[in-house]
Amino acid sequence: MSNIDRLPAIPLIASDPYLSIWMPADTMTQTDACHWSGPAKPVRGTLTVDGHSARFLGAGPEPEAALTELKVTATRTRFVSEFGGVRLEACFATPALPDDPDLLSMPVTLLTLRAETADGAPHAVSVRLHLSDRLCYEGEIRPAMDGGTLQLDGAPAAWCGQRTQKPLSHSGDHVTIDWGYLYLAGPGAEAVGDGVQAVFPLTLGGEAARLVIAYDDIASINYFGDLCKPWYRRHGAQITDAIRTAQKDFDGILGRCARMDDTVEAEALAAGGQDYAALANAAWRHTFAAHKLIATPAGEMALLSKENDSNGCIGTVDVSYPSIPIFLHYGPELVNALCRPVLEFASMPVWTDDFAPHDVGRYPLATGQVYAARRHVDRLETYPPYYLYPAGTDVWDPRYQMPVEECGNMLIMLEAARAFGADKALADKYRPLLDKWVQYLVQYGEDPDEQLCTDDFAGHLAHNVNLAAKAIVGVACYARLTDRPDYLDKARGMAARLMEKIGPGGNTPLTLDGHGWSMKYNLLWDKVLGLGLLPDSFYTAELASYLPRINTYGLPLDSRADYTKSDWICWVAAMSDDPAVRQALIAPIARTLRETTTRVPFSDWYDTKTGRYEHFIARSVQGGIYALLLQ
Repeated sequence: MSNIDRLPAIPLIASDPYLSIWMPADTMTQTDACHWSGPAKPVRGTLTVDGHSARFLGAGPEPEAALTELKVTATRTRFVSEFGGVRLEACFATPALPDDPDLLSMPVTLLTLRAETADGAPHAVSVRLHLSDRLCYEGEIRPAMDGGTLQLDGAPAAWCGQRTQKPLSHSGDHVTIDWGYLYLAGPGAEAVGDGVQAVFPLTLGGEAARLVIAYDDIASINYFGDLCKPWYRRHGAQITDAIRTAQKDFDGILGRCARMDDTVEAEALAAGGQDYAALANAAWRHTFAAHKLIATPAGEMALLSKENDSNGCIGTVDVSYPSIPIFLHYGPELVNALCRPVLEFASMPVWTDDFAPHDVGRYPLATGQVYAARRHVDRLETYPPYYLYPAGTDVWDPRYQMPVEECGNMLIMLEAARAFGADKALADKYRPLLDKWVQYLVQYGEDPDEQLCTDDFAGHLAHNVNLAAKAIVGVACYARLTDRPDYLDKARGMAARLMEKIGPGGNTPLTLDGHGWSMKYNLLWDKVLGLGLLPDSFYTAELASYLPRINTYGLPLDSRADYTKSDWICWVAAMSDDPAVRQALIAPIARTLRETTTRVPFSDWYDTKTGRYEHFIARSVQGGIYALLLQ
C-alpha cells in the first residue's frame, strides 16, 4: 500500500468558510496552498539542514524536499518530508470535535513539527514557517496592512491584518474574507512585512515544535441585524483566549483529535470497508469547514452553512438537509442549530408563504432569504435587510421557490434530530410553522406540480417521484415529532397511492407519468427512522435496479445526465442491508477521489464517466457521506 494518500485537494487549515486553506496537488510543494474557492493563500515551510534549505510546504525558489508519507484522517493531515539526511514530520490538526461546541467553534489549527535523522548522522536543523497576509484580504490588490508581536503567557504570538477594518462588509460566493486578523503563536513567531512567520531550531529526535494558527474575524455573522460572534466567545472570550486554550492543552486536544480519527476510521470500516473509510476521512473537514457556529443574541447555538460554489447562500435548507448524517451520528444537537435560523426567519412578518424558506441570506449576512429574490445583487454587494420588511412586500419570485423540498427537509431534520437525541423544545416552540408546512405537503406533495427540488441544477420537473417521496417522509416525520398518529396514517396512505402509480418492482421512474429513472435518496429516512412506509421488498428491488447503471465513477443522479452527487449515492447505499450492494455503490466514489484530474476540494457533483467535477467545491453536503453510520 502506498504511503501517500491521494486526494483532489489536501486540507491544511479548515475551520470555517473563510479560514479554509487547501493544497490542490499530489505533494505539498508543487504549488501554493489556496482558499477553497481558488485564490492563492500561501502557507510556506522551509527546512534547513546544515546550512542548506529545501521546501517542505508551498511554492518557492528553494529545491523541494521529498514527500515520503502523507496521511489524511478526519481531523488531521500528517506528512513526512526528507532532505539532507533529515526526516521532518508535520501535522496540521483542526479540532473539529462535534461533542465540544466551544472547541469546534474556535478558528484554530494546531501544527506540530518534529525532526529525526534519516541517515544516522548528526545535523543542525531549523524550520521556517511563513503565512502570507493574503489570508487577510480579498482580491489581488494589497491594502495597507499592519502587524505585530505580543506575548501570551510568555510565548510570542504574531499577528497581521488590514490597517482599516470593515467587518461583514461584503457578501458573495467566490470571495474570501476581507477583514480580521491572522495569528501565529509558537517558538520564534514574529510579524514580517508580508505576513507572519516562525523560525526556530529543531533537535533531532527531540520534542516537537508546537504552533497555533488562528484567525480573529471580529464579527462572524450578521444575524438579523445583530453582529454575532463564534460560539466560544458568548461569555466574553477573545481570540487570544482561544490561542491560550490551544497552547495550554495542546497535547490533550491532539489526543482528542486522534481518538476522533480512530473512531471515524473504525466505524466507517465496519459500515462500508476501506473505500468508505477513505470517503469518511475526506468528508469530515469539508463538512465542518463549510459552517460557522455562532451564539445568537439569545445565547443559543446557530450553525450556519455557506453554500460554497453555488450562490453563497447562508443557512440553505436543502444544503443543510444532505449534511445531517454526520451531525446526527456525532452531535445531534447541531441539527437543531442548523434549523434554528430558518425557524426564526420563517416567523418574521415578511415571510407570509405557507411553506418553508430556502435560506436565510447570503454568507455572512443572515438577513433574509435571497434565493428567488426579485432584486439581483452582484458579487460583493450586500443584500437588503429583508428580515425588516413588512408583511405583503413582494420580495420573491414564486417560480424559483422550493416549497415541497424545503417543507419536507425541515420536518425531516427536526424529527431526525429528536430521534437521535436532540432536544425537542425547538420543534415545540415553532409548532405553528410545522403545522402549516405539513398541510402544504399533504395538499401538494403527493403529486408535486412543476417545482424545483434540491437538485435545481437539473431544472424544473413536474410529478417528481423523489420529491413526492420526500413529502411522504416529511408527513410521517411530522407525525412522530408531534405525536399525531393520524398524520402517520396520512403518510402511509400517500405511500400506498405512490406504489399504485409506480408499481411494486424496482426501477421506479423519474416522474409519476413513467418517464426515466432516478435515485430515491429521500426514502433513506423510512429505513433509518423505521417509519414503515414501504416494504423491504421495494428497497431490495429498487437498489438492484441501480447496479447495472453504475458507471466508472458512480451511479448517475437520474436518467437525464451522466453526472451524480456523492452524498446521494451514500444515502441510497445506506438504504441497503447487503454489504455487496453498498460496496458496489461506494467504490466508484472512492475511485473518483484517487483518480480525478480536477484539483479542487472533494466535489459532490461530478461526471460519472470522466470523474471531473461539474461544479460545487468544499461543500457542507459531504456530511451526507456519513449516512451509512445511521443504520
